[in-house]
Amino acid sequence: MTNHDEVAAVRPLTLAWVSRHLEVGERIVRTEGLRGGITAEMRRLTIGTRDGGTRDLVLRTFVDPIYVERAEDWLNREAGALTLLAGTDVPAPGLVAVDTNAAHCEYPSLLMTHLAGRTVLDDEGLEARVPLLARQLVAVHALRPAKRPQEYVALTTADTVVVPRGADAAAWAAATDVIRNPAPPYQGRFLHRDFQPGNVLFDVPPPGLAGARITGVVDWAATSWGPPDLDVAHCSTNLALLHGPAWGLRFPDAYEEAGGVLAAAASERLYWRVRDGLACSEEVQVVARSWREAGRTELTTRVVEERLDAYVTALMNALG
Repeated sequence: MTNHDEVAAVRPLTLAWVSRHLEVGERIVRTEGLRGGITAEMRRLTIGTRDGGTRDLVLRTFVDPIYVERAEDWLNREAGALTLLAGTDVPAPGLVAVDTNAAHCEYPSLLMTHLAGRTVLDDEGLEARVPLLARQLVAVHALRPAKRPQEYVALTTADTVVVPRGADAAAWAAATDVIRNPAPPYQGRFLHRDFQPGNVLFDVPPPGLAGARITGVVDWAATSWGPPDLDVAHCSTNLALLHGPAWGLRFPDAYEEAGGVLAAAASERLYWRVRDGLACSEEVQVVARSWREAGRTELTTRVVEERLDAYVTALMNALG
């Protein structure tokens, strides 16, 4: 039976566009909003197949005017990345269709296959998941596309950093001074640019069975070319805020243990890690809200700010 109310939640032009990309005899029978997206609406579409079964697709739609103006670039990047990844061992969705400039849909949209698994943001089992994250990121950086994506862009500047209330003023001033300097030289690699636990899907078996495994990496809209340190730094910051500063400090070691190569000089490593930590200062409230919506209700804006302060201070003490 088709749930008409849920299907109607997909806007009419978009619904028609999706339907044109289904197999003959298929139809949308159910839709479900997915949590965790910050820049776009995410929906799982259940498709009724000709043989009476079902399969799932995922629809990404940029609706917020703040993000719509960048949607064409992001969707072009994601479509290119998904096309590239289809021939690799990196588990990623398959591209079905994309409408980068809303020529057919009400808003810019991308349709892709649905991957099994779920995001895992809990502290429990983190010790086992961190090496998996590190190995997966090494595999991403090992990709050698025939056509490089565009060079990374770092939007944060020393003037846009938001120092959390009650933060270690001396540590933050020193950290801000770090990013006043030019970026260190680097050997470019294929970057995800938002690799973090919220964009990695896991199959986590019941207690007593074999360990967790990664089933997918999603959200390739910021794919770039740049230093591996930048992806490592971003995942480190997210681990620090989700699970505590010590986990952010540990992730670069896990990446190297998995075979990844980071900048040789401590000052260069510090630059990338501090840059990402300070970038997060500008969006703590939005990030904390998305994590609470995903079930981490204890991660108030204040808690995340305190963890960010502790992490930045620890970076400056360890590497500064």
